[in-house]
Amino acid sequence: MKHAKNTICLWYNGDAEEAANFYARTFPDSSVETVYRAPGDYPSGKQGDVLTVTFTVLGIPCLGLNGGPAFKHNEAFSFQVATYDQEETDRYWNAIINNGGSESACGWCKDKWGLSWQITPVALSEAITDPDHAAAKRAFEAMMEMTKINIAAIEAARFGTGN
Repeated sequence: MKHAKNTICLWYNGDAEEAANFYARTFPDSSVETVYRAPGDYPSGKQGDVLTVTFTVLGIPCLGLNGGPAFKHNEAFSFQVATYDQEETDRYWNAIINNGGSESACGWCKDKWGLSWQITPVALSEAITDPDHAAAKRAFEAMMEMTKINIAAIEAARFGTGN
């Protein structure tokens, strides 16, 4: 088995396998590779419990560690997922929210395990970096009012065709 040179380690409280399976079902270029069971008892589990899960999310190698309740995910780390249309944006956003997640601002949401996701349409990135400062500002101000990003509203703000 080949090991990635750099792997993101994500801490879970006993549900790393469930999370990995959800990510594999939800995102392309994602899979669960291996589930390792503890060879002996450890502080947050018993021999035979799932200790780690190796998985890939959107091509990024990850290790889910069932380390117990000591550490929680927070917004200091997030996956940013570029989307190319509203359908794709809605699909990922809704999958996370409808699986016990929660909405946040400006295209951010959290999955049920507390991991933060930025579901970011390419149109948003282009709009808020528009060389026309006024257009970028209008798009940015529109984004600041949103939870899930509405591409049509961002473009209307960018091009000054919105209300």
